[in-house]
Amino acid sequence: MAKKTNNPTKRPAQAVPQQKETSTAGIPTVSAVRDALIPAWLYEFKFQAIIVGLLAFALYCNTFQHEYALDDTIVIVKNEYVHEGFAGIPDILTKDAFDSYYRQFNSSNQLSGGRYRPLSILTFAVEQQFFGAVPKAKVDSILDRGMSYEMKSKAEQKFLSNMHTRHVFNVLWYVGCVLALLYFLRYIVFRDNHIMALIAAVLFTAHPIHTEVVANVKSRDEIMSLLLLCLTFIYAFRYYENGEKKPLLYTAMAFLFLAFLAKEYAVTMIILMPLAFYLFNGFDVSKSIKAALPYFAVIAVYLAMRKAIVAPMNAASDNDILNNPYANATDPEKLATKISTTLNYVKLLIFPHPLSSDYSYNTIEYKKFSHWSVWLSLLVHGTMFRYLVYYFKRRSVMAFAIAFYLLNMLIICNIIFNIGGTMGERLIFHSSVGFCIAVAFFLYKGMEKIQPAKTGRMALAASMVLITGLFAFKTIDRNQYWKNDEILFAHDIENAPNSVLVNANVASSYVNRSEAIKDTAKKRADLRTGIKYYNKALEVHPTFVSGYMNRGVAYLKLDMPDSAKANYDMAKKLYPNYPKLYEVYYNLGVCYYLAGKVPDAIGVWQTVLQMEPKYVVAQQSINTAIMQMQANQQAAAQAQQQAAAGVPQGQPQGNNGK
Repeated sequence: MAKKTNNPTKRPAQAVPQQKETSTAGIPTVSAVRDALIPAWLYEFKFQAIIVGLLAFALYCNTFQHEYALDDTIVIVKNEYVHEGFAGIPDILTKDAFDSYYRQFNSSNQLSGGRYRPLSILTFAVEQQFFGAVPKAKVDSILDRGMSYEMKSKAEQKFLSNMHTRHVFNVLWYVGCVLALLYFLRYIVFRDNHIMALIAAVLFTAHPIHTEVVANVKSRDEIMSLLLLCLTFIYAFRYYENGEKKPLLYTAMAFLFLAFLAKEYAVTMIILMPLAFYLFNGFDVSKSIKAALPYFAVIAVYLAMRKAIVAPMNAASDNDILNNPYANATDPEKLATKISTTLNYVKLLIFPHPLSSDYSYNTIEYKKFSHWSVWLSLLVHGTMFRYLVYYFKRRSVMAFAIAFYLLNMLIICNIIFNIGGTMGERLIFHSSVGFCIAVAFFLYKGMEKIQPAKTGRMALAASMVLITGLFAFKTIDRNQYWKNDEILFAHDIENAPNSVLVNANVASSYVNRSEAIKDTAKKRADLRTGIKYYNKALEVHPTFVSGYMNRGVAYLKLDMPDSAKANYDMAKKLYPNYPKLYEVYYNLGVCYYLAGKVPDAIGVWQTVLQMEPKYVVAQQSINTAIMQMQANQQAAAQAQQQAAAGVPQGQPQGNNGK
């Protein structure tokens, strides 16, 4: 008599079982049930890997010529430790991920809990070493110079060329990630049905919500995190499969530690690891927890190390609406909005349109508990939890899918941890694994109910072609907008018209673009358009320091120094320690001077000396301006004397014209 199985994915009546192999621990290693109606080659890992790997590469190869966008500026472009190459690695390993950027703005940690994610940044530094590392003494000149998409200088051309290469590496990392995911699904989650594993891997690979993760180089931390978590699971199970050989255990623990260095999401392994042992190895609860204890030790070591490295959050940052999007909400509104926002992720996983690079303040409005989305979200996630318990009792793969989704969602939903933002498409990267596992399970099981079986298989194939085709179209289309900030935000302003950051970035693109325009009328038109978007950003966020600073720059380019000064004064009031503010004011003084408003120029330069007494150029300019004023006064006095003597202006005294 055949042994009864608890795995609901088997179909003994219509399947040709593959011979099972068991390890010394009694764990099945190859037990996939093969459907006679599906080609045998489609079950093989190498063919599935080719399908998934080529799909990932094909979907994202159109990002190879992309530049930098969004947080690439903070993590790569303006990160001194990355520019230093190998020499910057010690700082990368011992400092907050944004330490360099904070230092340049005379600030400190602005995000709750900090961001200790050195692994992906370390890979950027390694890449930079081969591109050409910058000596520590010259790094500041690189950071001060800035970059522009017009590639005016050879240095800028080289930098953008390097970014193209980084995008290639990002896609290769993604290919590696989806291959590891496929192996993880076949080896552990769907060991009894490798077609389900392929379906889940294909859905994950093609899903458009992952475009931010792959097309934005900074998000390599997400890719590396999931890749390393999959490897952790694989080696943890191999440890028992191969007679509990210690090197395999140590390898699994090392991968988990690296996963933590990639991103903090690995903390979900506190539950996911024993859950996987319980569901897929047949351990009881006690043995599952005991088997996970070595990994708990890794978690404890990481948390202790993280606590010693990450600095406390700057207290003032909690009042900044850009770092704490719920700062202006009441406590009930905070909770209601957070609950409601989780529903947005469900919607985007099911229907990934429209997509946006930004969901910060004020893209998502505050909600009250009377809003329907709050209760729908509670219903949806409450139902998930109910079925988690239901499937857990039956040791079903669906328990793992739901747990994977919910646990990673808890990390990013702001209810337990303040992540410094409302939501982001990259943040759902890990949770989407659980979503894809669940869809693959129900899609396959649903098609099994169609009779005859051949029709069901054809329906399954047609469904996958349709879903993958739609996902692929959206993914390829969305990728094009991630080329750089200018293109990205010009497009996303349509989907996030009330976002402070999107409006500010669109404004900056107009102001920066005006530099390359020779036609005066067109240049001034772009500057005024930029000011219009800055006005919108400041209307939503009246204490937005960068908005005032950049709007001041736009007014300065329009030769409107009084308006520029009003903006600079406001920024100075809000943030007196703004980096190199004295240089900004010095340029304002130059604008006054060129406009013939010498006393105003002197007044501004005197303010510069109050901010930075050692700024010699300001004192020299004051001296020059005073000398000019004196010369002008002498010339004016001479002109008055000539007029009083009846001598025509411009004609020397004593000249009788003969």
